[in-house]
Amino acid sequence: MNKPLRRIAIFCGLLMVALMVRSNWIQFAQGDELRNDPKNRRVAIERYGQPRGNIIVDGKAITGSKETEGTDFKYKRTYKNGEMWAPVTGYASQAYGATQLESIYDGILTGDDDRLFFNRTIDMFTGKDQKGGNVVTTLDADVQKAGFEAMGDKRGAAVAINPETGAILGLISTPSYDPSSFAGNSSKDAKAWSRLQKENNEDEPMLNRALRQTYPPGSTFKVVTAAAALESGMYDIDEKTDTPDPYTLPQSTTDLGNDGNHPCENASLRVAMQWSCNTVFAKISDELGNEKMIEYSERFGFGQEHFVPVRAVESVYPEDNRPQNAMAGIGQASNRATPLQMAMVAAAVANDGKMMEPYMMDQLVAPSLNVVEEHKPRELGEVASAENAQKLQQMMETVVEKGTGTPAQIDGVTVGGKTGTAQHGENNEKNPYAWFISYAKTSDGSTPIAVAVVIESADVLRDDIAGSKLAAPVAKAMMEAALDGRR
Repeated sequence: MNKPLRRIAIFCGLLMVALMVRSNWIQFAQGDELRNDPKNRRVAIERYGQPRGNIIVDGKAITGSKETEGTDFKYKRTYKNGEMWAPVTGYASQAYGATQLESIYDGILTGDDDRLFFNRTIDMFTGKDQKGGNVVTTLDADVQKAGFEAMGDKRGAAVAINPETGAILGLISTPSYDPSSFAGNSSKDAKAWSRLQKENNEDEPMLNRALRQTYPPGSTFKVVTAAAALESGMYDIDEKTDTPDPYTLPQSTTDLGNDGNHPCENASLRVAMQWSCNTVFAKISDELGNEKMIEYSERFGFGQEHFVPVRAVESVYPEDNRPQNAMAGIGQASNRATPLQMAMVAAAVANDGKMMEPYMMDQLVAPSLNVVEEHKPRELGEVASAENAQKLQQMMETVVEKGTGTPAQIDGVTVGGKTGTAQHGENNEKNPYAWFISYAKTSDGSTPIAVAVVIESADVLRDDIAGSKLAAPVAKAMMEAALDGRR
């Protein structure tokens, strides 16, 4: 071979080597990055090339898939009773991605999860289209429906938990939205999406109020303060407290009084809970001190995010000065909690002081119906001794039997509860929040449900805003649904 040809051959060989190096670099080193690049339309086309697996409630799918026309995305997501279930499912949209269960378990639902490799391999050899697996939830359709209908046009949230396992039975946030309305990629979907955005809709229907919004818990927090009082050994359920009425906040000249003409002066814990005496619980919070109140609050789950598996924001009992700590002890000041957190409080008391991890994924199931993953109930800790938890139950049951929570009574069922009305806005200038937390016991002594409800706003007069009037009927409806056939 002459010299010019040899040079050309060497040059071509180097080009081949460079091509091979570049090809391998793209396929292996940059493969994942390019595969997941949002501009890679082939990935999206493949993603929507087959129906998604489904989210299951009570053995039935609450989601589906529908063939589309006029686009290279073959299938889009559909939802049954989308508004009712959106706080649980989230959404899966060709244009706007996915959230909540749809996002967290996207790999299972699309069939791309590594744990479904065997199924994909079988489908490849048999020539079948790839299938997604299913997400089986802990939700109870009757509990969800009862709560959603009872909420009506009110703005707020509700969470129901099985205290014995931590399984979430109901998760409601209103107003809500239908994820089907923007599941596609058309101009109609874009308009539906735009109407739901915060800047265009002051009701914020896409905000998951049950998990992502915190509120002052008001008097429902007195259950935590009572637990701290009992656990400290400084108080007992029926011993009188040395509490004046009104009570002057520490290091202050501000007097704190009580609503209504109730026997709050020197009231015992039981009576103070029965009539929601601000004075007693503010004084207890001050006597225990800020550090102890934070410690006891953290036993109940305050101070940390919770993953159910959707992330719930942190509820906070604040570090604060003495007068503000006294107010935080009655659920005011900078005390903030999610509805999930307050459902956890009620559930832990009902479960004799044992707090279970809240969760709403029961099983992940492959297309072959093999169980890929199963959740096992897990205890998070003890919020109070069994003896003190049972005293708290007695106090909460007195509230419903002959106190502020009588609207939550259910014939033939033992119900424990606590009402709450929390100030809203500077100097309480805005309509207050209405709260109710509760649990229900069956005749065999089991406790299948605990509930927390908050009403952020409702079309009623300000004087009619109270936990017993607005929130308790929602909780009662959810408890009755869970108890149907079990009384």
